Amino acid sequence: MPSPRSYELIESPGSLPVKAWVRGVPFEAGAREQVARLARMPFLFRWVAVMPDVHRGIGAAVGTVTASRRALLPAAVGVDIGCGMMAMRTTLRAADLPDDLRPLRAAIEAAVPHGRTDDGGKGDRGSWREPPPAVLAAWADLEPGWRRILERRPEISRARTLHHLGTLGTGNHFIEVCLDREERAWFLLHSGSRGAGNRIGTRFIEIAREDAGRRLDRLPDRDLAWLEEGSEHFAEYVEAVGWAQRFASRNRELMMGAVVAAALGTRGFPPFAADGLVVHCHHNYVAREVHYGEEVLVTRKGAVRAGEGELGIIPGSMGERTFVVRGLGNPESFRSCSHGAGRVMSRGEARRRFSVADHAAATRGVECRKDAEVLDETPGAYKPLPAVMAAQRDLVEAVHELRQVVCVKG
Repeated sequence: MPSPRSYELIESPGSLPVKAWVRGVPFEAGAREQVARLARMPFLFRWVAVMPDVHRGIGAAVGTVTASRRALLPAAVGVDIGCGMMAMRTTLRAADLPDDLRPLRAAIEAAVPHGRTDDGGKGDRGSWREPPPAVLAAWADLEPGWRRILERRPEISRARTLHHLGTLGTGNHFIEVCLDREERAWFLLHSGSRGAGNRIGTRFIEIAREDAGRRLDRLPDRDLAWLEEGSEHFAEYVEAVGWAQRFASRNRELMMGAVVAAALGTRGFPPFAADGLVVHCHHNYVAREVHYGEEVLVTRKGAVRAGEGELGIIPGSMGERTFVVRGLGNPESFRSCSHGAGRVMSRGEARRRFSVADHAAATRGVECRKDAEVLDETPGAYKPLPAVMAAQRDLVEAVHELRQVVCVKG
C-alpha cells in the first residue's frame, strides 16, 4: 500500500493546489487566506508548498515556498531579504564553560551592536558608531553593488548600510551559545540584511504595484503584484535582492567572528577553536533552481533549502531547542523545510498574555534577558518545535539537537 500523504492537500477552483505540511500544528485562518490568495497567481509552477511554521506575513504568509516561470513576487521573498542562520561547532565542552555565564553574555552584547534606539538614527545602539576594520573591509566589497542600486533607486539612499553590517537587529534575531547532546558547545546566530534589505524589499513591493496598473484592482491582494521577466524592474529587483542576500551572508559571518573573539577575550573563558562544522543558510530569498526538469525561480519566505544531504538550521524560541537538520530532498516541497517554530500569536498578544514571571520560568537555565521588553519573543508565543519537526519528518532529519545556555536578543 502507498504510504499516506504527510501533507494536507488543499484544492480550490481556479487555484493551484496547496501542499501544506501542517499536520499536528496550528494553521491560522489569516495565514490560510493568504496562502489561498497566493495560489491564484497565474505564473506559479505546479503548487504552493507550505511549511509547518506558517503564519501571516506581508502579502505572502511566512513559511511558503513558490516556484514560478518568468515572474517574481517581491512579497513572496519579503522585506527581511537574506535573513538566515549560521551555526559553528567548537572544541569546547560543557565542562569547559564557567558556572556564571553572565560575563560571556555581556561580552557578546558589547561586541555586536543589537536592538534599536533613537528611532534608528545616529545614536542607535544597534548600529556602529565607528565600524571596526573587518566591517570596513567587507563593506569595500559590497559598496560598488550598493552604488549601482542607488543609481536607479536614489529614494532608498537613507538606508543604513555600512553601519548595519555586522549587527544583529531586533525582533526574533538572536545570538546563542548552545550545547548538543554530546555536550559540545556551539555558537548560533540569526539575522539578515538589516535596514538596506528592508528598504529594497519594501520599495520593490511598491514598484510591483505601480507596474500592475489597472491589473492591481483585480488582484486578490495588492501586495501580490509581480514583476515580469524581461522587464526593466524585474532585472533591477534580481540585482538588488541578490546584493541584499550577499550583505546578509556577510553580516552573519562578521557577527560570528565577533562572537568568537568576545568569548576568547572573556576573563576565565578557556581557549578553543572551531572544529570544522559550520552550517550557513538563508531562509528569506530567491534562487534559480531546477525542479521537475524545469528551471524555475524559487522563493522561500521563512523556509530553508533541504536538498538531499544539505544541512540546515531550524531554531526554536528563547527556551526551546534548535535542530541542525539534513535535507531529504523531497521534491513535493521544492526541496524545502521550515525555518523555525513559527509564531502562534502576534507580538501584541504575547505582551498581553505573558508576564515577566512567565517568561523567566520558560527560560529557566538560559542566561538571557528576562524583562518586559522581550515578552513578544517568549517561548509561549511560538508553536511547539517538536510538533513542527514531526510535521516535516519526510522533509528533513535531525542530526544535532542544541539547547541554549546563553541567548542575546536585540
